[in-house]
Amino acid sequence: MTAKKPTAKSGALDDIRNQVMWARLIAVVEEQARTLMSTAFSSVVRESGDLSAGVFDRRGRMVAQAVTGTPGHVNSMALAVPHFLERFPIDTMEAGDHYITNDPWMTSGHLHDVTVVTPVHRGGKVVAMFACTCHQVDIGGLGQGPDGRSVFEEGLYIPLMYLAKRGVLNEDLFAILRGNVRTPREVEGDILSYVTSNETGARRLLAMMDEFALDDIEALADFVIDNSRAATEAAIAELPRGTFKNTLTLDGYDKPVTLKCAVTVEDRRILVDFAGSSPASPYGINVVLNYCKAYAAFGVRCIVAPDVPNNAGSLATVEVTAPAGSIVNVERPWPVAARHIIGQFLPDVVLGALAKAVPDRVPAEGAACLWGIQIRGGPEITARVGRPGGNVSAERYEVLSFNSGGSGARPGLDGMSATAFPSGVRAMSSELFETLAPIVVWRKELRADSGGAGQTRGGLGQTVEVGTLDGAPFALYAMFDRVENPAKGRAGGTNGAAGKVRLASGKPLPAKGMHFIPGDDNLVVELPGGGGRGKALKRDPTVVAADVADGYVTRKAARAAFGVALTRDGSVDKAATKTNRAAMRKRK
Repeated sequence: MTAKKPTAKSGALDDIRNQVMWARLIAVVEEQARTLMSTAFSSVVRESGDLSAGVFDRRGRMVAQAVTGTPGHVNSMALAVPHFLERFPIDTMEAGDHYITNDPWMTSGHLHDVTVVTPVHRGGKVVAMFACTCHQVDIGGLGQGPDGRSVFEEGLYIPLMYLAKRGVLNEDLFAILRGNVRTPREVEGDILSYVTSNETGARRLLAMMDEFALDDIEALADFVIDNSRAATEAAIAELPRGTFKNTLTLDGYDKPVTLKCAVTVEDRRILVDFAGSSPASPYGINVVLNYCKAYAAFGVRCIVAPDVPNNAGSLATVEVTAPAGSIVNVERPWPVAARHIIGQFLPDVVLGALAKAVPDRVPAEGAACLWGIQIRGGPEITARVGRPGGNVSAERYEVLSFNSGGSGARPGLDGMSATAFPSGVRAMSSELFETLAPIVVWRKELRADSGGAGQTRGGLGQTVEVGTLDGAPFALYAMFDRVENPAKGRAGGTNGAAGKVRLASGKPLPAKGMHFIPGDDNLVVELPGGGGRGKALKRDPTVVAADVADGYVTRKAARAAFGVALTRDGSVDKAATKTNRAAMRKRK
């Protein structure tokens, strides 16, 4: 009698076996992501991890995602793969096929993100798909900034199409790419690295299937997705029922932007509705619905079942809606290049609503939006600016360095300083940034007193000063927020410090738009801090003294914001502190 080959549904594979395979899947997609970082030409992928990588079943459901990656990319990619299946039905896919698009409305919200999907064949049929989404520093057009008035100005559009068919690359597509971008070598190398990454994931998955004698992963996918959904539903069941609302005001481009959300907790799902948010902007700060869903769901998952793996099952418990034509559900062809300016605040507005349901779990507001310093240089910039006190740069370059402000103070913990939340991308080193172009990072330091005061303190922002090594002028694409509307404290904590953009000579610059920096001056950005949480007078005086010793808080702020007086040697003056705090309580 022939032994029955075990499958994920058979009694021979119990929950332990399925858990082992689940863990292996996560290892597979993490290797996929690490391969991408090892082979990518772009520093924002290689050093900062501005990417997503994942494996999908035949139905287009995301089964596992790499730990490395951003929520905007990961959760948008989960919504993107079904679009690929509509264009390329699963049974028509052939070995060696790779598919590509950067359609903002199908993927992660702007033309600068490219998604590649690769089928995995076993026994003559597709058993899975690997997908990755990565940021391109340049995709042609105006470049990444909010100045475009339609998506047609913002770069090269790649519709859903073959990147390779039966292992043969689409050379016509690569010729079009090379002819339409400023850094053709980098863009072409990056896209080839996406193929390499997906193929690495495919090889590892097939080896795993050999090891566990699996003909397909459908039953394993059901196990992963069903268990994730059930665990998330159980966590939702423990929340108070009702609808909880919040409003967030942002700087916007030419006028303030309002984000409104209502979070409704039901028995087994959470509904997030952005009705009442501002209408679409004529500038490129708009958010497509995919990206809105991605970051809104992430905000919910930060509070509700954060330990449950992120996949189609856990994501299915969060439903997100937004009015068509609003700034968080913009319609084609409105501009979207700088959609992260608004999109990365969506978790904050969702968290503010959930704070009314579970106040003990939610941090204060943070800087949220990345402050990416995107610089363009070369002869065309020199021609536009002239050369006051500077030289002519012969080298054409387009570089991007991510920088982060402070996150909001957490329940029982201070906020994280100069740390990207919610995006999770890493800042590259100044030394690396300087090797990519003739630029110099003259200063990069934490901003003392930028974190909001509270029982737990907000994370600090930072100050970054950048100039050119050759004394040539350069262009900056400013995509910054929280200059007019700083991060709010929570539960009695104070606001974080607002951000600033200026020249080293003192001239202030608008926080959004393209600016030309003279060769004899430097750019200075002062990133915002996170809000504090809880009353500052409840903060342990010895912790305040340690903050002063570390340079996070000045002596002046220690006394004014926390009521803590210090002796000359930096220790707490207990008598003076007691007097100060009593006086402050009386005034309040």
